[in-house]
Amino acid sequence: MTRTTTRARATARGIGASLLTAAVIFALSGCTLITTLSGPGTSGDRGPQEDAQLVPSGLEPSIQAYYEQDLDWGDCGNGRECATAEAPMNWGDGASEKIELAMVKVPAASGNPLGTIFTNPGGPGASGISFVRDSAEYVFTPELMDDFDIVGWDPRGVGESSAVDCRDDAGMDEWFYGVDEELDAETATDQQIIDAVTANSKEFADDCLENTGALLEFVDTKSTVKDLDMMRALVGDPKVNYFGFSYGTDIGAQYIDMFPETVGRVVLDGATDPTLSTFEVVLAQQGAFGEATRTYLEDCLTTTSCPFTGSVDDAIAKINALMAEADDTLPNNADGRKLTSSVIDTAISSALYNDQSWPYLSEAFAAYEATGDPAGFFALSDSYYGREPDGTYADNMFEAFTAINCLDYPVETDPAKIADFNRQIAESTPIGIPGPEALGDTTCQQWAFPSTNELAPVTGAGADPVLVIGTTGDPATPYAWAEAVTEQLESATLVTFEGEGHLAYTQGDSCVTGAVDAYFIDGTVPAEGLVC
Repeated sequence: MTRTTTRARATARGIGASLLTAAVIFALSGCTLITTLSGPGTSGDRGPQEDAQLVPSGLEPSIQAYYEQDLDWGDCGNGRECATAEAPMNWGDGASEKIELAMVKVPAASGNPLGTIFTNPGGPGASGISFVRDSAEYVFTPELMDDFDIVGWDPRGVGESSAVDCRDDAGMDEWFYGVDEELDAETATDQQIIDAVTANSKEFADDCLENTGALLEFVDTKSTVKDLDMMRALVGDPKVNYFGFSYGTDIGAQYIDMFPETVGRVVLDGATDPTLSTFEVVLAQQGAFGEATRTYLEDCLTTTSCPFTGSVDDAIAKINALMAEADDTLPNNADGRKLTSSVIDTAISSALYNDQSWPYLSEAFAAYEATGDPAGFFALSDSYYGREPDGTYADNMFEAFTAINCLDYPVETDPAKIADFNRQIAESTPIGIPGPEALGDTTCQQWAFPSTNELAPVTGAGADPVLVIGTTGDPATPYAWAEAVTEQLESATLVTFEGEGHLAYTQGDSCVTGAVDAYFIDGTVPAEGLVC
């Protein structure tokens, strides 16, 4: 997943309950590597270690105790081992309440691991437990899994760890798909829409505080980075080896900056730029998703099964007309949910994460045009939100997503900047119906704990060499972000993957996987400017 943020969307007569819907949530030519050995970084270089090499010096005794706890790894099926670590809820106060961090490990197939590779799949809010438990063999190469223990964990606030809890399944349905039918799309004033969205957001924020409690204040990314350093010590690694995907790269980049002396071999695939504000993130993503939409339509129009005709602009006009009509008429899905432009928008975004999903999007448009059945749109949207066919949600990803983002990003309240942002969104987004210019990030504006984070570049002075991977056609984490974080980090090398979709390593390109595996296993740093 990715660090998507949210934007205002008036969905209709028919104002969607969330109204801040996701703006948008894995063979080319060969390449040549040059061998440049990094300094000792992987735990395979370590030999026997003294405690002083694992635990940072100068810690308060109450914090040091967390670094010195024992992990009790137990069999949890299918060759996996599970454990639970404890961490302080507030890293600034070792006497604060304890929280739990659920961990899962796939032991190295060789039985003689070089060390541990920690990994996070993104979000924020995606489960590292399910990522490693269910998908490790599909994501990581046999070579990497032969030489390293692969460890995933659910970050604080997520899944099986001490978690954010806002609403039950029915409540999340209301948040994502609910419709305020008292507001008519044709007659509602901007202020009526803003009032409705604000009230909705306040109710959701209040629910999150009531059901989560004090933890809600401490699920920020910097706290997760400190958790990662503690877990590094608990598995016996003097330096952390880490593979972050999408938002997971933010955890990695912040780790490099906060703990440069304990950076081993770190790969950031689909990198985020930590200097960007919420508005800058959304604008960049919307531009990238706009380009991806056009690329999808260009491809679609070359096929005989495409539900669109004419030019790309003709297809975009048809989609926008369909979205406006859906807001006005609110067609029913078989389960009673009502189709709105937000559902269609989320379906499009979901399909654009991987070009292999494009045919499903085309089928959704074709079926709706032929029969009026919106099931295809709901299937794609449900996939994005993790909603199962029986109406249950697989995890708490989007509850954690909101909580983490509201702590990580200072909220913008300047009316002039909000209006300017909304105008830029309307200009940069080919698909969709813009909301009122005065409507900002109402969810984080209502959040119980305002962000105190300062957005700043990461440098990681003195860190061992790290790899950043950017995909040129990535709509969720635009390639420019990979370039930016590579420039910020003093020891980073950029690997460019020329392709479509989100992330590179997971697409199985031999150039990318070869570069990453050689780096992790042998310390080989790719040639500067490597393009795959």
